[in-house]
Amino acid sequence: MKATSTKFKTVDEYLSALPANTKGILKEVRKTIKQAAPQAEEMISYNMPAFKLFGGLIWYAAWKEHISLYPRSSRMEAFIKELSEYEGSKGTIKFPIDKPIPFDLISKIAKFRVKEILEEAKVKKK
Repeated sequence: MKATSTKFKTVDEYLSALPANTKGILKEVRKTIKQAAPQAEEMISYNMPAFKLFGGLIWYAAWKEHISLYPRSSRMEAFIKELSEYEGSKGTIKFPIDKPIPFDLISKIAKFRVKEILEEAKVKKK
């Protein structure tokens, strides 16, 4: 996706600005995360689609050649083997658009983040 000065208010508005092929992929990413984290609230954050659960859970975005997932976790080493074939940096995972998107892995990461956040919330309550 090109850099834009548009300030998106909803995920649907964000998706409507994408080319058809990318839009289809991001709709499936959205559906995958919703199924993995049904208690999370969908929103736009940092001008990209996101889900929150007691704060930020996971963000995702479309770029020209890849889809990015931003799980905001320092413990992604739990997925180190599965993520080894993808480019990324701390807190960012890039899935090339021209290759199959690993929706099962995205689901696992979202479920991991839900568990992580709920555990953190329990600790804060005590």
